[in-house]
Amino acid sequence: MLSVCSPVSGIATELAEVPDPVFARGLVGPGIAVTPGSEPHDVVAPIDGAVVKLHAHAFVVADDQGRGVLVHLGIDTVRLDGAGFEILLDGAGERQRVRAGTPMVRWNPADVVARGHSAAVPVVALDAAEGAVTQAATGEVTRGEQLFLWA
Repeated sequence: MLSVCSPVSGIATELAEVPDPVFARGLVGPGIAVTPGSEPHDVVAPIDGAVVKLHAHAFVVADDQGRGVLVHLGIDTVRLDGAGFEILLDGAGERQRVRAGTPMVRWNPADVVARGHSAAVPVVALDAAEGAVTQAATGEVTRGEQLFLWA
């Protein structure tokens, strides 16, 4: 079992509630979405592992067994070309080892909403089988606490 921690504080909901059909239908994989508060804050790594991808609006961390967890900050935020996001990770970026709770990106969800995008944060077990996500949190979650287990 892999414990996946919440990268942000906010309200945890099912991916089906995300206003993006790719995430909502679980096409990328199963997971949970977190709608954060509107204040600027740091987004943290959800698991221990290596950074596979690092963009201002999204990143993937994979554990030693190759299980990748995607954290996507907002919906359609790739269109913002990095505006409103700051990568915090020092060093090599991709392939760098991180621990759960390592600050990865700073962002302002209110900025994202003001630009016409949802601030929902899908946290996805990439390419996992349906039913692989268990013990999913619902309601209020705090950054760093368990969001779900990946069986």
